[in-house]
Parts: sequence; structure tokens; C-alpha cells
Amino acid sequence: MTNRASYPSDLSDKQWAMIASSIPAAKPGGRPRKTDPREIVNAIFYVLRTGCSWRSLPHDFPKWQLVYVYFRQWEQDGLWQRLNDQLREAVRQQAGREKQPSAAIIDSQSVKTTQKGGLAAMMQARKSTGANVTSS
Repeated sequence: MTNRASYPSDLSDKQWAMIASSIPAAKPGGRPRKTDPREIVNAIFYVLRTGCSWRSLPHDFPKWQLVYVYFRQWEQDGLWQRLNDQLREAVRQQAGREKQPSAAIIDSQSVKTTQKGGLAAMMQARKSTGANVTSS
């Protein structure tokens, strides 16, 4: 950890220990990594938690361009999805449940019912109905 002031979005030591092994190591043969991966993750979480733009990242974090490159690379590699899956499984096990849920509930609000989409189909029906209505 660096000597900067901490932010509420920073990972605790326990949280970092849970995900540190999932963070990819520096690529072999490339330039040695100068930036602490934990600081990269803390910077990403700061942006996600505060909703600020990448360019508005405080100056005590690594440069925003570097942070963004890591964020996109890890996103494309599926790291965020893997971390989410691992953490969800850990939470379920701590609660005394199976790693994976045995059932799912899908309601009609979550599933598209037509290929065109409900609103588009409704608008077409209203337009054609409205054209046939005669006024007295």
C-alpha cells in the first residue's frame, strides 16, 4: 500500500487477500510492472464507487490512462466476471448454501416476449386502431 490517504472505496487487507491471486501477473518478457496492482484496483473501485470520469481520478492514484487500460484489459479478459462469480460462491458458502443456486425465478418483466419488443408492437397496434376510428 502507498502512503496516500485512504478512500472509502479502498480495499481492506482482508478484501485484497481474497482477490489478489486472481489479478494477472505482469506479462513475461515485457517491461517490469512499476505500479502496485492493488493501487490499480483501488483506483478502479474509486471511479466505480464515486461515478467520476476517468480523467477526474485524484492525482494520488496512478495516472488515469494506466488505470483505464488495466480496467479495459481485465474486462475483456473476463476478470471482473470471474471475480464476481468467485465472491458470490464464497458468500453463498459462508451462508451455508451450495456454491451454485439450484433454481432461478424469472418473471415476465425480465423476459422479452416478442422479437419486436413489447412497446414497438403496442405502438403499431395503436396507430392502426386509431386510423380506423371515425369521429361523429
